[in-house]
Amino acid sequence: MRYFELMAERPLVWALLGVYMLVTSWLAWLGHKKTGDMRSFAVGSGDMNAAVVGITLAASIASTATFVINPGFVYKHGISALMHLGVAASLGIIVGLVAMSAGFQRVGAASGAVTLPQWIGERYRSKVLAMMFALISLLYLSFVVLIVGGLSIVMQQALGLSNIESLILVITFVFGYVFIGGAYAHAYTNTLQGLIMVVVALIIVGSGLHFFAGGVGHAMDAIAAQDPNLVKAVNPASGLFGSAFSVYVCGFVIGFALVCQPHIMTKALYVGDARAVRRYLAVAITVSIIFTSMLLIGLYAHLSDIPAAALARQDGVVMAYVTHTFSPTMIAIITVALMAAGMSTLDGILVALSTIAGRDLYLGVAERRWLRHASEEQKSRAAHRASKLILVALGLVAFAISVHPPHLLGIFGQVGVYGIVAASAAPILFGILLPRFDAAGALASSMIGLGTHFILYAIGFSANPAVTATWGILASVGAAAAVGVLGRVSLRHNKPAAEVARTL
Repeated sequence: MRYFELMAERPLVWALLGVYMLVTSWLAWLGHKKTGDMRSFAVGSGDMNAAVVGITLAASIASTATFVINPGFVYKHGISALMHLGVAASLGIIVGLVAMSAGFQRVGAASGAVTLPQWIGERYRSKVLAMMFALISLLYLSFVVLIVGGLSIVMQQALGLSNIESLILVITFVFGYVFIGGAYAHAYTNTLQGLIMVVVALIIVGSGLHFFAGGVGHAMDAIAAQDPNLVKAVNPASGLFGSAFSVYVCGFVIGFALVCQPHIMTKALYVGDARAVRRYLAVAITVSIIFTSMLLIGLYAHLSDIPAAALARQDGVVMAYVTHTFSPTMIAIITVALMAAGMSTLDGILVALSTIAGRDLYLGVAERRWLRHASEEQKSRAAHRASKLILVALGLVAFAISVHPPHLLGIFGQVGVYGIVAASAAPILFGILLPRFDAAGALASSMIGLGTHFILYAIGFSANPAVTATWGILASVGAAAAVGVLGRVSLRHNKPAAEVARTL
């Protein structure tokens, strides 16, 4: 009875959400019909349309963080957060995508890899490295909690549901359609979600452009009247963005390294050749710039007359602005788009994480024990089944953590994800650029990068995980040089793709 009352109170948002869920479920079923084994579940068959992959990639990068969480950082810390998250990090992501995607696709196609740990294991001919990176990838669970928690915030405000009810709806729906359709469901639904997100991002960002009608300087003066530090390129009062290093250097380095996430990097394996990679990158970068403009909502919140009580929770700034600015009809449309933003990244992470757990963790053990004499087809089916069972387990764990979410979801998610990229950035980058870069260098750089990040964060070196991860990444590069790899290899000795393949 209560749910009927909630639907009667908010009929439009419930109706739109229902339509969205039906269409998404249909797309997931289309994906299911093309998913029959481990490879097709993980990355498809290498035949996806470049535009579809580009929109999927952009939607995967954006997520709840860009549409819901990060504008709150801009509201709290001002221009310094905008420069860090919107300019420096975006530039790093673009450079990272352009620098690494084609090489990752080339080496991945030559080795037949379907996951990031498998790619690393094949590239360095090391099962130890593959297993290690599979275990490191479990840190992704922190970002799953960030997205699930962010979606719960939106649903509680928009649908009138409790936190637990929202979590059950999100986890059951998203985990369910990924369970059905894998990578194809992820790509098809992300295309729908990405297109919705583009339209709504333009509407929301456009709604506040009138604040700059008197010029950017006039708008900055209005914000400075509330707190002069908010309009500074480096906010001296901020524990996160209080130095040029943390704002600009860390923003770029982390942006570049974020490309090394499993659900981002493996998009290169969705297509068949370098030409398709270039096409999907052009689409992804264009759409990502539109998504990044959502960070301006953090400034809009200062320039509007939203009651202070509505802005008390940093993670709720976007919903407060939307509720204050738009009509009930537009609020319903935007709310569904914000949900789509979270689901678009969540499903990509789940495909990557469940595949890694099934293909690299489960199969890595099973091949040495009960599947030693199984055929490749039998191993693939076993890994596929394990991935789906692990997906269910991940949903239960995410629910358990999200029932009592961390105070700042953004920081909680960043700590884990930045640990992954601190460990993987140097092995992936040098593995692409330098064919003779060996397992010793990869292992040393990975362990030192990961350890430096977590140790510095644990001792309170900086409250900003981007700072500790940046030092971790820099240390990992130094570790690679220390083992003598960079001294033995020159870029002029790079081998063509076919020869690289023979060395794997």
